Amino acid sequence: MALRPVMVNVKALDPPAVGRFWAQALGWSAYNPGATTYVGPAGGLVWPDPVVLGIDVVPVPEPRTATKNRVHLDLATTSAAHRAELVARVKALGATPADVGQGDVPWTVLADPEGNEFCVLEPREAHRDTGPVAAVVVDCADPRAMARFWGEATDWTVHEVTGEHAVLRSAQDAGPYLEFLRTPDVKTVPDRVHLDLLPYPGDDKAAEVTRLRALGATDLDLGQGDVPWTCLTDPEGHEFCVLAPS
Repeated sequence: MALRPVMVNVKALDPPAVGRFWAQALGWSAYNPGATTYVGPAGGLVWPDPVVLGIDVVPVPEPRTATKNRVHLDLATTSAAHRAELVARVKALGATPADVGQGDVPWTVLADPEGNEFCVLEPREAHRDTGPVAAVVVDCADPRAMARFWGEATDWTVHEVTGEHAVLRSAQDAGPYLEFLRTPDVKTVPDRVHLDLLPYPGDDKAAEVTRLRALGATDLDLGQGDVPWTCLTDPEGHEFCVLAPS
């Protein structure tokens, strides 16, 4: 048994506006199947997408705090000109420069219209086939431990593990990477961004949740009430949800 990451969940005061931003930034489309705004490749809503991680923007009443998110997106570029064009375009869409203590780096750190950080990377060979989202990046204290948990929790393959960095990617070696970066700060508030996982058809969601608990996941009560998904945290407290098969 294993779970597949299917989308990045982003909390927002104004989901349609944030969804439009991300759709235009990525060259995708925004869909409104219900209370949320789902952002995925153009051409019609396909969920779960077989390759990409869509972005599901969900409404919440609480504004974002000033605390940096511990989960963010890295966007891929193919050339210096493409990087400059993308930075200019997302700024025109409402992105603003963000200082997270990055210093002098070759990538550009920005925030979406509600303050969620993301990076526009310099061209990298590893990201030539990821699509517009190069990676979902998670700050952590112990990349090795995160690689063990997430490698067991999902069907994604662990590609690299050091004391500073761990990298996973889908078993098909397609779409974005999932990266864990060691950082000195600790988690203090719930993130506005997290991953949603989905069982494969025919798999038992309750059994998958039990398996995750045995791996070190902890139940999470966000006041969600009676919902078909299960909210959990990984061993370092990063929130994630296990969705019910459709």
